[in-house]
Amino acid sequence: MPKLWNETIDAHRQAVREAILDTTTELVEGGGLRSVTMSQIAEKTGIGRATLYKYFSDVEAVLLAWHERHIQGHLHHLAKVADQPGTAVERLGAVLAAYAEIARRRHGGELAAVLHQGEHVSHAEHHLAQLIQGLIAEAADSGDLRKDVPPVELTQYCLHALTAAAGLPSTSAVGRLVDVTLHGLRPNA
Repeated sequence: MPKLWNETIDAHRQAVREAILDTTTELVEGGGLRSVTMSQIAEKTGIGRATLYKYFSDVEAVLLAWHERHIQGHLHHLAKVADQPGTAVERLGAVLAAYAEIARRRHGGELAAVLHQGEHVSHAEHHLAQLIQGLIAEAADSGDLRKDVPPVELTQYCLHALTAAAGLPSTSAVGRLVDVTLHGLRPNA
């Protein structure tokens, strides 16, 4: 087959896959993870169920692909936040606030626990830890954060402390949690 034909077919397949995942996002936001069915996805995407099954074997496979894309979006957002102008502490605070807000809006329940067991989650967690650890090391080198605890340990402290954001009722509560977390990173008097 000609190269142009292959590129067109590949682009079409990618567009259909993205449309399926976009539809899944709408369905998850509208009714939660557990409410999504293959029939709903096919109908709302505008494709037949047989076509949907060519892309994904079952609803769990769709949700895993959706979740992977969702997490990649979070990582991209956090990297953009980290690249904003400002001191390392300011950028760290912004990343921690953005991460905590993501944690606050996280989907819970049994299905979410299944989705969070994938290899894509481990990779994302590692990437996030590296991002935060780099900011902590940079801020410690400039004297703005403590040096008596290694950055890798302070990173774990931040990530674990901010999991508490999942139970918080508001963005202002998230802000207070981030402030307390950052306070723990300050040099001892």
